[in-house]
Amino acid sequence: MENSVRWSLTVSKETDISLRIFLAQQGMRKGDFSKFVEDAVRWRVMDKTVAEVKKQNANVPAAELEAAIDDAVKAVRAGRPA
Repeated sequence: MENSVRWSLTVSKETDISLRIFLAQQGMRKGDFSKFVEDAVRWRVMDKTVAEVKKQNANVPAAELEAAIDDAVKAVRAGRPA
């Protein structure tokens, strides 16, 4: 990994053993441990972000949300080369 940083993590013994067993069963090696943790963190951040956005937009009418999404998609597509 380029531009990586080193983390010191503390987890329960059960979590450590469960993860190592899982990785071994998947044929993964020691270096895959970091990749697994990074992937898990990215998914969790995304999950929390989506939950927060849903909470913020809970009272917005569906048609208004759809229109905003459509506008955003059109803007992104307009900025991309064909």
